[in-house]
Amino acid sequence: MLGEYRIEGRGAAEIAASVERAVGAGELEPGQLLPPMRELAGELGVNPNTVAAAYRILRERGVIETSGRRGSRVRPKPATTGRESIRVEVPEGVRDVASGNPDRELLPSLAGVFAAAAERNDREPVMYGETAVEPELARLARAALDADGVPAGPLEVASGSLDVIERVLAAHLKPGDTVAVEDPGWGSLLDLVPAVGLRTVPVGVDDEGPLPDDVRAALRSGARALIVTDRAQNPTGAAVTAARARALRAVLKEHPDTLLIEDDHGHGIVDLPLHALAGATRSWAFVRSAAKAYGPDLRLAVFTGDPVTVDRVRGRQSLGPGWVSRITQRAVARLWAEGAVDPKAVAAAYAVRRDALIAELARRGVPAHGRSGLNVWIPVPDETGAVARLLHAGWAVAPGARFRLDAAPGIRVTIATLNEPETAPLAEAIAAAVGPGRGRGYV
Repeated sequence: MLGEYRIEGRGAAEIAASVERAVGAGELEPGQLLPPMRELAGELGVNPNTVAAAYRILRERGVIETSGRRGSRVRPKPATTGRESIRVEVPEGVRDVASGNPDRELLPSLAGVFAAAAERNDREPVMYGETAVEPELARLARAALDADGVPAGPLEVASGSLDVIERVLAAHLKPGDTVAVEDPGWGSLLDLVPAVGLRTVPVGVDDEGPLPDDVRAALRSGARALIVTDRAQNPTGAAVTAARARALRAVLKEHPDTLLIEDDHGHGIVDLPLHALAGATRSWAFVRSAAKAYGPDLRLAVFTGDPVTVDRVRGRQSLGPGWVSRITQRAVARLWAEGAVDPKAVAAAYAVRRDALIAELARRGVPAHGRSGLNVWIPVPDETGAVARLLHAGWAVAPGARFRLDAAPGIRVTIATLNEPETAPLAEAIAAAVGPGRGRGYV
């Protein structure tokens, strides 16, 4: 059943760690069946309850799944082998359009704002017990949220969108609960949910956002939370329209106890209007990160939500990291106050590159999606073959497997640094790799 690998340990934690190490090292493969609990208990000389506890730990960590009489097996994509490992190594001389990174030329300089923030800290050092949120950052963030129609709520700061999402999920859900996620969707999020012991149920996406019928089916089947990307969805570029927002809010009002988490992924790089869903349920959180528009290494996101959710996250955060550096918060506040990034200009720059690639692909009979943001999603009949053929042709693209649960195969192309002379050759290479007219819809 396990080949050459032998599970070891006397306590539940030791047994779980033994399995987790083997999965991480590739000695236990996705889908591999684990021994029945009584059988393994006999081999290890422990009580079956000890093995049951070990398997429970592994389920909560997203390493294994259990299907009644069919037993327990390693998850198809266990948390210990994250989707970041599903990537293409870019050889020398190959053009990288897979990274998902913004264009460095469109990011603002950080030297001046951090110098000013550090100088202020020399005069007014932040000490233990002071407020966790920089007042000027909170003022600017709240004003922007108000302008975009996001409901009033307390405001906090965390270390990026994924940090916020993890904390909000932990504030409301227990291991084994189900979360409805976009499919295709953000690979890191698809890893995170099972890693914290939660289950995922996929929700289809089109250019206007999550499909209402899929959301309704997921919530009726017992999903306790829904995570939605409002703009610049990764990998498809979807952006929630006004009509789609109305339809989704109607579905959510049928399930008012749903935990709603919105990630405004396109903040600062998209000029499409925001159509927020916040307030359609009792428990909600809305997050904006500084990463795409101001620099991935800033590791700062502001979020708001209903008072209970924000208070729970604030309380737990105070027992861990405490707060996000006020020096960083002051630097970001200064960037915002000075208008260091012109969202319309940045959005236009990305739109030119995105639209040019989609148009060139259309001329070659290849459908593609990219309504907003940094990426273009291209459905393909043979994902592995397409990635390999493109690599041979000198282009590294991201395999769609990093972003999918049940959705059809595809590839993701990051257009952030794609220049005009490259667009037609890239489209030609994709058309050759995919085959004219052989693309499929991605919902």
